[in-house]
Amino acid sequence: MATGEDEEMKTLSLFKQTSTLGGIHFLLLVNRTQMHYFILIMPVYLVHSYMVWGIVALGLLSQLNLMMLSRWFASSYAAKGYQGFVQLFGKRTVQIFAILGFLIILLKISIITLGYAEMLHSFIYPSMNKTWLILVILSISLFVASHGMEKTLRFVVIAFLCGAWILIMFIPFFFSSISNYRDLYPLIPTEWSGQSWQGLLFLWSAFSGPVYLAFMVPWLSSNTKITKYLVMGNMLTILEYSLLFIASVLFYGSNFLSRINFPVAYMGSYLQTSALERIEYILISFHMFNYVFDISILLLCFYGAARVFMKKMNSSTTLTGLLSSWFVILISIIIMDRWLWQTVPGQTMLLNLQIWLGALIYLLVPTILFTVVKRKESMQA
Repeated sequence: MATGEDEEMKTLSLFKQTSTLGGIHFLLLVNRTQMHYFILIMPVYLVHSYMVWGIVALGLLSQLNLMMLSRWFASSYAAKGYQGFVQLFGKRTVQIFAILGFLIILLKISIITLGYAEMLHSFIYPSMNKTWLILVILSISLFVASHGMEKTLRFVVIAFLCGAWILIMFIPFFFSSISNYRDLYPLIPTEWSGQSWQGLLFLWSAFSGPVYLAFMVPWLSSNTKITKYLVMGNMLTILEYSLLFIASVLFYGSNFLSRINFPVAYMGSYLQTSALERIEYILISFHMFNYVFDISILLLCFYGAARVFMKKMNSSTTLTGLLSSWFVILISIIIMDRWLWQTVPGQTMLLNLQIWLGALIYLLVPTILFTVVKRKESMQA
């Protein structure tokens, strides 16, 4: 018979709130959720130098979405969490949203994990079975997520400090002897192709990371001045995207850029000092902090979505529930890796699916939340 102590050990306060995160955390959360797997393959999708204007244009469009989200953050419904969604949409509709969210989050975690595991396998551990790399990444993420949503959100500070400085390492490519500034032309497109449209879609999806913050409002401050921190975080992302893309174009040139699977990582292999060699190992390793943060947050969202559509919201969160969610993700990733990711058509299909879903979610979620809240508040006025 299980004792009360055993039962307590099985229960985790994953979604307990003891304090709220302020403006600086908002800034870091927006920036880090936008700096995930896509940043490593972004130059391959953009290719042409004039797509830097696409980064700026869609980055500014993303600002509008974040301003709509700020209205949601400040609403009384958002602060209530699950109950706030039920008041706005009804319990049945929220359960449908949870099922969709469950599948979307599963795909996103899978793409992030498979992408980073492939990069580790290609650059650092070529002889290791990739399944073990996937297991290590997910295990570290499980450890972080087991500390609860509040502490996991605070982990963004570590993710930022371990990842933001990497951008400085690419500054030498702007002044390298092999950098040809003629590769930056034309800055105005002379023709527009389907590849260019795909690049814009890719960018919009890459900016979509902060949309998941809409479901974490109980742990985030509803300060009315929060908008400026959202904008600053997004502007920092625009700067990082632009600098990495321009550095890639200068280093590879548009003609060669489309043939490289991990252009940013390969550039790191050309960075050497008298004291350090294979600097790309250091850069790739430090980048793991951002992946662990991203996957940990999504793992908790995944577990939360499962609790909603299984009607378990009134019961306590448990270690068994979190582990079950983790095992579902692990098995799904291994299946995707064996059947799809290892083939070019399969990998392309998964990436395109994630790009389209990310773009669609970023278009719909802020707009729907903003519209519904505004209508509800006007009806109550």
